[in-house]
Amino acid sequence: MQGHSDQGHTNHESHRESHEGAHGDYHSGMVKEFRRRFWVALIITIPILLLSPMIQQFLGLREQLRFPGDQLVLFILSAFLYFYGGKPFLVGIVREVKTRDFGMMTLIALAITVAFVYSAAVTFGLPGEVLYWELATLITIMLLGHWLEMRSISGASRALESLVKLMPSVAHRIKNDGTVEDIRVDEIQSQDTVLVKPGEKIPVDGTVVEGESSVNEAMITGESTPVYKGKDGDVVGGSINGEGAIKVMVTRTGEQSYLSQMIKLVQQAQQGKSKTQLLANRAAVWLTAVALVGGAVTLVVWLILGVEFAFAIERTVTVMVIACPHALGLAIPLVIAVSTSISASRGLLIKKRPAFESSRSIQAVLFDKTGTLTEGKFGVSDIVSLDESFDRDKLLLWAASVEAHSEHPIAKAIVESAAQTLAVSEFRAIAGRGAQGMVEGKQVLAVSPAYVKEKGYDYQKGRVSKLLESGKTVIFVIVDEKVTGAIALMDIIREESKEAISRLKAMGIKTVMITGDNQKVAQWAAWEMGIDEYFAEVLPQEKVEKVKEVQGRGLFTAMVGDGINDAPALATADVGIAIGAGTEVAAETADVILVRNDPRDVVSILELARASYRKMVQNLFWATGYNVIAIPLAAGVLYNLGVILSPAMGAALMSISTIIVAVNAKILRVG
Repeated sequence: MQGHSDQGHTNHESHRESHEGAHGDYHSGMVKEFRRRFWVALIITIPILLLSPMIQQFLGLREQLRFPGDQLVLFILSAFLYFYGGKPFLVGIVREVKTRDFGMMTLIALAITVAFVYSAAVTFGLPGEVLYWELATLITIMLLGHWLEMRSISGASRALESLVKLMPSVAHRIKNDGTVEDIRVDEIQSQDTVLVKPGEKIPVDGTVVEGESSVNEAMITGESTPVYKGKDGDVVGGSINGEGAIKVMVTRTGEQSYLSQMIKLVQQAQQGKSKTQLLANRAAVWLTAVALVGGAVTLVVWLILGVEFAFAIERTVTVMVIACPHALGLAIPLVIAVSTSISASRGLLIKKRPAFESSRSIQAVLFDKTGTLTEGKFGVSDIVSLDESFDRDKLLLWAASVEAHSEHPIAKAIVESAAQTLAVSEFRAIAGRGAQGMVEGKQVLAVSPAYVKEKGYDYQKGRVSKLLESGKTVIFVIVDEKVTGAIALMDIIREESKEAISRLKAMGIKTVMITGDNQKVAQWAAWEMGIDEYFAEVLPQEKVEKVKEVQGRGLFTAMVGDGINDAPALATADVGIAIGAGTEVAAETADVILVRNDPRDVVSILELARASYRKMVQNLFWATGYNVIAIPLAAGVLYNLGVILSPAMGAALMSISTIIVAVNAKILRVG
């Protein structure tokens, strides 16, 4: 058995590595490549600096560091650094030229090529000063910038790998004869039953068929509190079983599992082009043109002014480095990667990136009521005692005792609300009206208002009228022919709904509820939750018209529903949000999928969208704003005042901008 388990582990590792290869190997390889090239470049740069005349003169060590053939050695070291350290940029310019998609690689490659070719010409006879030291520092700094950037991107993508690693490699399958065998997870089939022991990770999506436990779903939904799971409870592969052993019937395997679909959605979101990203790409093209034209103009103007060719070339190189849109290429993708990782870890799955970004502009949110703002099942909301000898608890206890023998949904709701029940004799159902039985020697009836009216029972109508007027379902409790109280039931409002509505209104967003319930029920529910507006008695196919009506007021609108029967409305809204999708993560029409049945996650996704947009704008500023000042300085407009930027300083400024962009994206926080 041990050998079999090891084999399962090996195969699972292979399966895991195939996932990680799709998501992480590229970035991991790029990180290693730039790290290696950076360290080699840094080592080579040190002797290049020491052999460069300008640096020797600056250090006052010109005589001490000179030796026969030193300039030839300097050329050889610089040539090696140009071809080895500069390879990523030289390969990049070839690719950009072929695709006619000029960008940052073109600028860097042009800058280092101009510097190297010019310096080589000086080494072999052309009058002027060599720029090898600037070439070396430029390449080294650029490699460092690339390394840091790729490492940041790789780090932001690790959420995908962590999702895969959630899955155990072996499962305990229960055979037909009741014995248990350990098999590889990828051998499990739908309808199989597996045993999950206390403390183990649940290997599959399924339904509990025996046992009960609390399950930690924090890595799946972001909810830190363990969730109780009993018979018929749904569990998700990757979550952690608590204190009890449970038997789970498999419902989804492989690519259909929640975790696999979650990984797919996160991957699509990270790869998707956002509106802001497209804007950044257009800005990069313009900066490329500015760099090429600016470099050419700088060279020509300085030559016309009669300066040395070496100085003109130096100004040209610096302009190209300063204008390089390198940080711009990172500004948006890194924010996307970080925000997607944050959302996935909290159970907020971004399916369509442009719609998610647009959600920052939402002005109205329409909620489907049943199953979204409410739990979708009846529960006791009010208990009114009309007899001093029956307090609220006793009234509920006696009613639940009678209703425990009934199969009616309302009866079940009353029983579920009671802590216990008493023994009942002579039980009898009253067709269409309720039920009756003997409790502790007294005749107890739990009946509808229609029955009370038909029989002409007298009671304190004022105390019950509000319940009846609110549209709630009311059950009267009659003990020995006396009306002792009333119990009101309604679709239970989720505890989180009020907070969600309050937070949305604080954000200046109008809240609207759509329900098929009657006007009274809708009015009461809207008042209870603080909702601005409601549409009652709306048929499922009419929800689309209500969405269009709100849009017709000029409001950018989101629709929040269960992702199934609300599909047309979700598709019609500017942003469709499927809430409480649980394992139903493939809701085709939704733009954003919220795993938990928690309306507050709607607020979270809007806050994340706003925070992400702010980071994108900040990064675009840091990536391009410094050009306004730096490019003229690089060109030498303040040369007469003694202010001048060298290529190395230009590279340093550009790299600082890049690092600021990377750090700014990484510190994205929500809530």
